[in-house]
Formats: sequence, structure tokens, C-alpha cells
Amino acid sequence: MNQAYHEAVTQMEKMQVNREYVLGWMGGYLHNPMREEQRVTEIYEAGYADGQKGAKGNFAKWAKQ
Repeated sequence: MNQAYHEAVTQMEKMQVNREYVLGWMGGYLHNPMREEQRVTEIYEAGYADGQKGAKGNFAKWAKQ
């Protein structure tokens, strides 16, 4: 994996970002196909969309308070 991917995932883990968002972000970043329809959640979709763009600015929105 590249350094940017590793740093982003490490940052999300430290911030305790919701697991669904993290999994979506990783899948989107790696251009994996989206989950099957019955397993897709709003949080997963948000992570997937951000991952496709390589966006790192929304992590805090999904972090545990």
C-alpha cells in the first residue's frame, strides 16, 4: 500500500472512526466494488464516496464522541 493510504487508516484508527466508515473509505480508496445492496449503510456509503476522492476531511464527523 502507499504511504497516504497507511497514514489515513492509522489516523482513522487513532480517532476511533466508525468501523463502517473506515471499511467504506478503504474500499472506495482501493476502487473495490461496493458491498451488495443489503449490506450498504449510510455511513459505509459516506466512507466509500470519501475514499474514492481520497478525502480525509470528514473523519472527525464519524469519530466516536
